[in-house]
Amino acid sequence: MGFQGFLRLLIPREDQFYDFLEQQALLAHEGALAMAKLTQERASAEAVRDAVQAVEHRGDSVVHQMEEALARTFVTPLDREDLKKLSDELDDVLDLTNGAARIRVLTGIESPSDASLKMIAQLVESTRILATAMPLLRQHAYNDLVAASRELRRVEKASDQVYREAIRQLFADPAIDAKSLLREKEMLDDLERAIDRCEEAGETLANLAIKHG
Repeated sequence: MGFQGFLRLLIPREDQFYDFLEQQALLAHEGALAMAKLTQERASAEAVRDAVQAVEHRGDSVVHQMEEALARTFVTPLDREDLKKLSDELDDVLDLTNGAARIRVLTGIESPSDASLKMIAQLVESTRILATAMPLLRQHAYNDLVAASRELRRVEKASDQVYREAIRQLFADPAIDAKSLLREKEMLDDLERAIDRCEEAGETLANLAIKHG
């Protein structure tokens, strides 16, 4: 490697790290939208799974690019631990969305419950807020990042209420057999965790705003 190439490794193109995070946030939203759209259209569970999984594979590619860039870059625009943490949280959102879509196929859920549909809508909203907020990081719009974090917390609290009530009804209804209960709970669990990860990513953004603001 020549001297100029060595210098390029030491002097990073800072935008690439913001690019990766923004791509991940957009893909998380795209995965949630794919699940919501195909579910509303009453597509087969396999079609929903395949659509979300295709987005998840693209997300994995971005994660790998981020990891490779972190490994070869000497100076990063934010602490590499913060970049890795935020990237992992965004990756978890998409992985859990994919998990919820896969559970429909694995457990034979033909039609998601009303509670699942509400939580899918809340996941779409959470990922929309994240996708909108992520470009604010490179713009150093720290007050707006804190506001986005609060909005994500609001959606997460609302989804928690839906989740808790749905679980209560599942266990309280004697007409629901054990297999049906477990199938529905598995899907609700992954959706709830995906929304939680959105809120955690929002907290990370708020902490970065406080740290650098």
